[in-house]
Amino acid sequence: MANFGGLNTAAAGNVNPNKSMEVLPSPGDSVSSLSFSPKGNYLVATSWDNQVRCWEIAAGSSQPKASISHDHPVLCSTWKDDGTTVFSGGCDKIVKMWPLMSGGQPTTVAAHDAPVKEIAWIQQMNLLVTGSWDKTLRYWDTRQAQPVHTQQLPERCYALTVQYPLMVVGTADRQLQIFNLQNPQTVFKTITSPLKYQTRCLAAFPDQQGFLVGSIEGRVGVHHLDDAQQSKNFTFKCHRDGIEIYSVNSMNFHPVLHTFATAGSDGAFNFWDKDSKQRLKAMARCPHPIPCSTFNHDGSIYAYAVCYDWSKGAENHNPATAKTYIYLHSPQESEVKAKPRLATGSRK
Repeated sequence: MANFGGLNTAAAGNVNPNKSMEVLPSPGDSVSSLSFSPKGNYLVATSWDNQVRCWEIAAGSSQPKASISHDHPVLCSTWKDDGTTVFSGGCDKIVKMWPLMSGGQPTTVAAHDAPVKEIAWIQQMNLLVTGSWDKTLRYWDTRQAQPVHTQQLPERCYALTVQYPLMVVGTADRQLQIFNLQNPQTVFKTITSPLKYQTRCLAAFPDQQGFLVGSIEGRVGVHHLDDAQQSKNFTFKCHRDGIEIYSVNSMNFHPVLHTFATAGSDGAFNFWDKDSKQRLKAMARCPHPIPCSTFNHDGSIYAYAVCYDWSKGAENHNPATAKTYIYLHSPQESEVKAKPRLATGSRK
């Protein structure tokens, strides 16, 4: 995989241990979500300073394109499949639709009774789905003021992943609700997470046959939907350092090679192959947590934020020294391409 436009990593004072390129200007507070346009190299970040920002990534540099504001911290974002429009939701309990590419003003297209934690655009249904701490999942036709359907969840929504027709919703109390979006008003299956601690993130397999679940206890579960495939399910530890255990905050499948990345509160990101059950590459740890990450549409760029994630409380936050970074990494083929296992002996 060629370097994307030769990402310029030689900027003066680059403190990134992986020599990743910094996106500038950086947000004024911690980043909560990152999402790339499905049609081009436009990166959107939402942050705790109530902002939704967009940069154009080109020729090894980042150019700020536009931004909008919410009234409260923004928690999630996604793009429409045609790459024209951004959706963002958060603590003001609403979702804004921003026709970014046409230069239009944002409008409110969804609302909940509590903060909106997760959001996804379902191209095949031409609907937006939103998950909230009000314990509901809501489907929206953006031309209508009321939701097309409201689905009660067992608890607050913490994570959501869609790979049509598969959708998985993770809630408090480690509940995972699985939906077949060809019948979206019925829960296909409810299971308890295979991990013993709180769910932090989910990622549906590209082939829709299962999903990954990550927890606050430095562990990932690989889960298949088909009962006949249960023998392939396993969990593995990651984002740990001796007795220090960190949250797995973000998981992203490579859009072409279908290996995946994990990022955690230890400040590291790693690339993995679930089929051969091996880590492909461990990247150097950054000095602060990575709360979110994403690949661009062809997998030539991996974007990740480095900032305080409040996992150690307010007493570990120093506003005078706190800084937020967004970095771009150009994955090399050796880092993200699956490798056959050479040995069949015991795992180290």
